[in-house]
Amino acid sequence: MADRPADFETAIKACGFGRFNIFLLMAGLPVVLAACFASAVISYILPSAECDLNLDLLDKGILNAITYCGMIISAMGWGYLADKKGRRNLLICGHLLDVICVLCAAMSQSRTQLMIAKFFSGIVMCGPFAILVSYLSEFHGSHFRMRIMMIVGIMISIATLTMPLLAIVVLPADWNFQIFNMNFVAWKVYLAVCGLPSLLSSVIFGFFPESPRFLISQGRNTEALEVFRKMYAANTGKSKDTYPIQELIKEIKQKDEGSLNKIQVATIEANTKDICNEGNPEMGTNNVKDATLMDKQPNIFKTLCSRQYLGLSIQVCLIEFFIMIGQNTLRLWLPQLFASLNEYEQISNESTSMCTIFEYSVNKTNLMKNSTDECVVIITPSSYTNNIIVGCVGFIIYLAAGTLITAIGNKRIQVIGLTVAGSCGIALYWSSTSLTTLILTSTYSALGSMSASSAIGSSVNLFPTSLRTMIVSLTLMIGRIGSIAGNVVFPIFMSFGCIPPIAMIGIVLYLGCLLCAFLPNSNKVELK
Repeated sequence: MADRPADFETAIKACGFGRFNIFLLMAGLPVVLAACFASAVISYILPSAECDLNLDLLDKGILNAITYCGMIISAMGWGYLADKKGRRNLLICGHLLDVICVLCAAMSQSRTQLMIAKFFSGIVMCGPFAILVSYLSEFHGSHFRMRIMMIVGIMISIATLTMPLLAIVVLPADWNFQIFNMNFVAWKVYLAVCGLPSLLSSVIFGFFPESPRFLISQGRNTEALEVFRKMYAANTGKSKDTYPIQELIKEIKQKDEGSLNKIQVATIEANTKDICNEGNPEMGTNNVKDATLMDKQPNIFKTLCSRQYLGLSIQVCLIEFFIMIGQNTLRLWLPQLFASLNEYEQISNESTSMCTIFEYSVNKTNLMKNSTDECVVIITPSSYTNNIIVGCVGFIIYLAAGTLITAIGNKRIQVIGLTVAGSCGIALYWSSTSLTTLILTSTYSALGSMSASSAIGSSVNLFPTSLRTMIVSLTLMIGRIGSIAGNVVFPIFMSFGCIPPIAMIGIVLYLGCLLCAFLPNSNKVELK
């Protein structure tokens, strides 16, 4: 093994799995928390802030969607920078910028100020999550890689649990104080507390190295080998000098000897061993800096639009689009709907079906707009109890999926998850009790989230290193367009009655399932 140059899979396998990988996955938790808080924190403050900010249903939909608007604007830029400049430094910078945006949101005194702050938070937080997916995948071999997105999914479930737990502690409190003539109430304190994971992430990743797979793709083999040695030492407890591999394959040299036009989707073909002709536009070397060669290498956007990648790119983007229309719409409206359900149960003994809650929410908004009476919001710890149950169900689903995904595979996990979730969405129309509504929405949210994570995992496995962060960023961007569309259209559909919003969240997952069925298999493939 030590006598000949090794490829990435051989080198990462020699490092084993141990303390380094565990610490790395633990370091990913605050990143996932920060990303989830950035996109979903607004949904938890809406019941508390609707009187302070004079919000109607459409305003709430726009506030839920505004973060995704910022994410869309910056998605391609973050993907390009990550594939050109690396993963680690951008993780640090992105989270530092988010701390500033979170503080601005917490200090906002009007609806407009809050929208602006969350818009810029979306711009800076778009990159870190997509980068994290690539970063974690590139520190693991093919045997463990399929589990990475399920582990990220477990982290998402932890975030989903953390937000309502914080909400129970902070939002019912009767806080009202001023700092520098700015008024602060409970929901603003909640916003500020949700900025802590970003601060923690910016510190933690200062202690981790750059992705070795990215370094290899840049021709920085000496640095990549040093990363492998540190991983080996941390995982085995042995000296890094005993690492069995002394040299890595120089991909830029192989590319020069091969054909630049043969851009091979090696990650789709499970048995492909050649890593030479990936069409990677980023590879360089400390010894070879041929300007002519670099000019001949296709850029990232051109490669994605090539015949070999275009159809696959469109397919994975549409899958994420349909999943996010349904899953993110219901996820971001659940805190508001559960708060309305809790409020309705306190004033009425009638059945609390989903259709009843839709009707109550619409009628309450109309009364607030047309009434001169003082606006009153009923927020108690029980307003967020159902959200904790939803998070617990998601956690259990991800644990089960993480155990089964190696045997079942990404593709089947997505198809099964989307089929069941779509059926639960449609079944909400016949839900006649709060318990049935809770069971259906919990299952829908958990399986939808699991399928979305699995779809991103497929994107990582189906594309080579030079395109990986870009395709993840692009996929997430298209998914966020779906999130915006869903969150803006959902309150409009609510005003038309019970059937339109329920039909929307069910049908879109069936469409995503149909597209998933035609994805190539990506089980245990080499990371290129």
